[in-house]
Amino acid sequence: MRIVIAGAGEVGSHLARMLGEGDHDISVIDSDPKLLEDVANTTDVVTVEGDCTTFATLKKASVRKADLFIAVNHEETPNIISAMIAKQLGARKTIARIDNNEYLEPNNKEVFINMGIDYLFYPEKITALEVVNLLGHSSATEYVDFAGGKLAMSVFKVDSSSPLLDKSIIELGQQMPDVPFRIVAITRQEQTIIPHAGDVIKEGDMIHIVASRKHIEQVMAMNGTSDIDVENVMILGGSRVGVRIAMELEKRVNVKLIEYNAEKAYRLAEWLDDTLIINEDGRDTEAMMDEGISNMDAFIAVTGRSETNILTAMIAKKMGVKKVIAEVENLNYINLAESIGIDTIINKKQVTASNIFRFTMNTDVQAIRVLTGSDAEMLEFIVKPNSPATKQTVEHLGFPADATIGGVSRADNVFLVNGQTQLHAYDRVVVLALPSAVSKVGKFFN
Repeated sequence: MRIVIAGAGEVGSHLARMLGEGDHDISVIDSDPKLLEDVANTTDVVTVEGDCTTFATLKKASVRKADLFIAVNHEETPNIISAMIAKQLGARKTIARIDNNEYLEPNNKEVFINMGIDYLFYPEKITALEVVNLLGHSSATEYVDFAGGKLAMSVFKVDSSSPLLDKSIIELGQQMPDVPFRIVAITRQEQTIIPHAGDVIKEGDMIHIVASRKHIEQVMAMNGTSDIDVENVMILGGSRVGVRIAMELEKRVNVKLIEYNAEKAYRLAEWLDDTLIINEDGRDTEAMMDEGISNMDAFIAVTGRSETNILTAMIAKKMGVKKVIAEVENLNYINLAESIGIDTIINKKQVTASNIFRFTMNTDVQAIRVLTGSDAEMLEFIVKPNSPATKQTVEHLGFPADATIGGVSRADNVFLVNGQTQLHAYDRVVVLALPSAVSKVGKFFN
């Protein structure tokens, strides 16, 4: 696939690196030669220096031959303009990053489609909704619904007191014969593996399970963890993400938002009617104690600095906050943050990649989720009539060894997969795949 990315900032360069692992011909446009040099040093891409809103630059990047044009500059105006022009020049599909929630309203989205923009995405809103969803599943470090909520994937950490410790996969199944669940992956020391029956759970493992929501809760309970009722939330950082989280939560729970910049804090107080805005330095432990951090059910650090978010999340954890979430945009810090006890890490770039990846697949994918702190991806397919998956049982499909089918939703029924499972047309199938298998699994269902 020929892909043109407009914008070589954090999101654009991350997309270029991730998409570069597939069989794609990628070009990156930016007016900053230093950013282009940085992305070219890490990824096999063609760089084009210039303004992405001009015909000359877009023609130089050969957008007329592009299968996909992705505009991810930090400002939404050049994204909208460049995506419109790219479509007129011949790009087959165009995507633009925005920062205005009004554009996503159903009637307004049609306007952009008529202008030639196929898909709009708002990373900060998507990230905020991820956080809100996680607060409803506070015992998990990551939680994703599939198949319309019938299946779910949950991630949790095994500590030294866990009853799951030193148990093999097959022993866990025997221990809970009436609880259908599937451990689809284990992340251990920065490596993600697809486990077999004899593999043993070790301390520090991040366990990825697929099951129905009810059965996931039973597995979590066996691990010694359970969801808590979140009534008091403290947000550190009046960033776009922080504001969106507050807007989503303030009508349901008590929200305090800490913002260091006084001028910005006053503006936020005008925007957020039911959120208590506090002008304070979140790194000041005494000040945070005075603001009642130890009485919070959840603490969410979403400033613009990964280091600040990690530090304050550690402080909150030590003060007894039950659920601690930190935005960590520096990918090199993610495993460090997880290892020091922060409950959940969110990464805007990976959230963005999850929303764009499905447009780069040659097969029909319902959803893709790039897992935080892992190199694995979760994909959801609808099995097409007469596809290879319907011809024989799973054990005879020749499915890649670096991928596994986690669960299936068929009509109103949900079940897990074993070697003897026969998939049917229109089944919704959830698959976990390592990078080497992502481009291979779709052909089985399409």
